[in-house]
Amino acid sequence: MKKLFTTSWLIVGVVLLSCGQEATLNYSINLNDRSDDEFKVTLDVEGLSNENDIYQFAATAPGTYQTMNVGRFVRTFKAYDKKGKEIATEKMSENQWKLSEPKKIKKLEYTIAETWDTPENGMKFYKMCGTSMEDDHVLFNAHCVIGYPKGLQSEPLTLALDYPENWNIGTALSKNDKGAYYAQSFDHAVDSPILMGRLTEASADFNGTKVELYTYSKTDKIKSADLLESMSAMLEAANKFVVEFPVDRYTFLFHFEDHNAGAWEHSYSSEYVYIEDDYAVDGGAKITSTAAHEFFHIITPLNIHSEIIEQFNFVTPTPSNHLWLYEATTEWASDMMQVRGGIMTVDDLLGQLRYKLRVDAGYFDSNYSLVKLAETSFSPEGQKQYSNIYYKGAVIINMLDILLLEKSDGKRGLREVVNELSKKYGPERAFPEADFFDIFVEMTYPEVADFFDNYIKQAKPLPLEEYYAKVGVKYSAEKTVGDGDEAEKKPFVFEIDPDATEKQLALRKAWTANF
Repeated sequence: MKKLFTTSWLIVGVVLLSCGQEATLNYSINLNDRSDDEFKVTLDVEGLSNENDIYQFAATAPGTYQTMNVGRFVRTFKAYDKKGKEIATEKMSENQWKLSEPKKIKKLEYTIAETWDTPENGMKFYKMCGTSMEDDHVLFNAHCVIGYPKGLQSEPLTLALDYPENWNIGTALSKNDKGAYYAQSFDHAVDSPILMGRLTEASADFNGTKVELYTYSKTDKIKSADLLESMSAMLEAANKFVVEFPVDRYTFLFHFEDHNAGAWEHSYSSEYVYIEDDYAVDGGAKITSTAAHEFFHIITPLNIHSEIIEQFNFVTPTPSNHLWLYEATTEWASDMMQVRGGIMTVDDLLGQLRYKLRVDAGYFDSNYSLVKLAETSFSPEGQKQYSNIYYKGAVIINMLDILLLEKSDGKRGLREVVNELSKKYGPERAFPEADFFDIFVEMTYPEVADFFDNYIKQAKPLPLEEYYAKVGVKYSAEKTVGDGDEAEKKPFVFEIDPDATEKQLALRKAWTANF
């Protein structure tokens, strides 16, 4: 997720499966009937056993860092045998329904309300992580509509969507030969949002990766072609930054209506919810910056993730300590790929750093380390601090990049280490949650261990003046600007040092360029 809110993930294999695939769980969802703002869901299932006696709805979803309890949106829930006779079910908890005779069940039917227009009883959803159902479009996030019988989270499934013939549909999922969307598992389905309705679409090829855009715009002010034009330079810069895209297809889903919520990234797609306004250069730049963040998640956590992320727990929210890697590093990359691609200037970057520090000082608790922020992210108190991963967190990661460049004499910064980690692990190999700090230090320098201890595991004051001096940038916690009556004090001032040494200039060049 980025800026306003920002989240992420579910890990699936690089190869997307499609035609001819059979599934254990086959869902049918009637989107022609949108009455009562409810999804009408039918699950045809074969071969349930006594071990599959619970139907589970999601308590949370990857990268949201919030407790959702999707079961509270369920309105009706029934089970039937092969003759259509109803089999008893019982609601056990917020997200679980007990199936009395699972071996006899051939079909489940239930209705579940959309999240956007349904009262949430104090536990709010991020809009981009929820569902919306209107006359001319539907935003579909699988974890908000379907669940799974206990023990079958990893089983393949299909989604047969019945929707108006004149609607377009955007998703990273592929169809099987029966016309239903196929997912390798519940995790894969959740990792693949769907936007359908009165959409514009556009696509382009970026060095062998097909990029598709689908856009819902309430009054048609914003078109996919305009967004693609604005984003093209960023995508080229991203390709150079990561060296080679690790996916052969990527889908952007844009929703412009009455809400400013931000974005949610996935392995092969991302979705964006913004207020519809006249599309302009500055608006395009803001969306491009957010898209740069979300798109970089093809590296982390798709190719670099811990075992906690790989085996996601939809029943009990379980945080990973490495939120700094998944979100703060991605936020750092979204700016640096644009600087190194010529889209942003160094002054633009310094302005971003100043802005992030001002937000950090004005809205967040300085005692929260990045690890504490991750550990408490599912709690109400931690949620108040969560967004600082994109502000203070990104500044810390920028400092880490400078440290790595300094120790390697400008030859190997964070970009290079991240790319090495991507090759070391990849989408199908997780790193051990408890050992990753040590693994990173072994790949780099002993000084990095102290950096992790001081600024990621703990929340010690950041030595900004010392670090930015390394790249010939002067930093002042507060500086008086102007003279006389025009004088004012400004906090968090970054300035290019006109007297920088050759060593500082060389490190600045390495800091702002790909090699």
